[in-house]
Amino acid sequence: MLAEGIVHGDAVDLLPKLPAGSVDLFFTSPPYADARAYSRIHPDRYVEWFLPYAEKMMVATAETGSLVVNIKNRVANRGALKGQRHPYVYQLVLELQQMGWRWIETYIWSKPNAVPGKFGPRTKDSFEYVYHFARGERPFFDLDAVRVPYKADAAEIARRNLDVNGRRTTAAGFGRDRTKTYLRGGADPGNVVSVPQTYNQHRGVSHTAAMPEGLAEFFVRCASPKGGLVVDPFAGSGTTVVVARRYDRQALGFELHEDYVHAARDRVAAGQADDPAAVLRAVGQ
Repeated sequence: MLAEGIVHGDAVDLLPKLPAGSVDLFFTSPPYADARAYSRIHPDRYVEWFLPYAEKMMVATAETGSLVVNIKNRVANRGALKGQRHPYVYQLVLELQQMGWRWIETYIWSKPNAVPGKFGPRTKDSFEYVYHFARGERPFFDLDAVRVPYKADAAEIARRNLDVNGRRTTAAGFGRDRTKTYLRGGADPGNVVSVPQTYNQHRGVSHTAAMPEGLAEFFVRCASPKGGLVVDPFAGSGTTVVVARRYDRQALGFELHEDYVHAARDRVAAGQADDPAAVLRAVGQ
């Protein structure tokens, strides 16, 4: 499967073919509820639909491995909740936690170029959720891999490093050791990840919801080790596989829709992801 890169089939059937405990990172953006013509899943039954995949992913995940899911809630267009935000995303998170996945963190994917929506009375959706779950208590996580440049210039950083009394306790009783702040070579980017949305379905990529490579890049780099195995069970246009291989990971994806499989294989073979490599930065910088 690794040689093939993108495997055609339903992940619920293909996931058991992975050796138990072999996957370092499942990174995926599954079909959103009622969002695309190629996968109509009613939000009322979304959790029921997703849980079999989650169970099989848990078996295949290493003790230090993770499951990272990009997902977006939606406004219900029918039923008792019509016109309201449907809670299926939050229901899914709680069910995954009950299953045994450890809920490590919630990230916000900030989309500075999000398109206006059509549902009032509300503003456009300019963010999506990314949930990080882990199999065990000590998941692999490399913060240094995603650090961003400091706002302070080099001269200011050098000056602060001379401070021998770095812990400045405030009147409120809090402080921080500033002598260690700049030893890592970059700032902690925080859990809001700013990546422009990719509108490449008009540029030759035949998927209507292609993931921007900057989003995959962030989590591949921090949540999987070099040489580790990264798997996307809903591979779509193949972005996760392309990006993971670029950063020296083993990678493969499963994709149900044959048309997307062929396009994704071409992109994996060419090493081409959705857009130019992202420049990571903290929100506000």
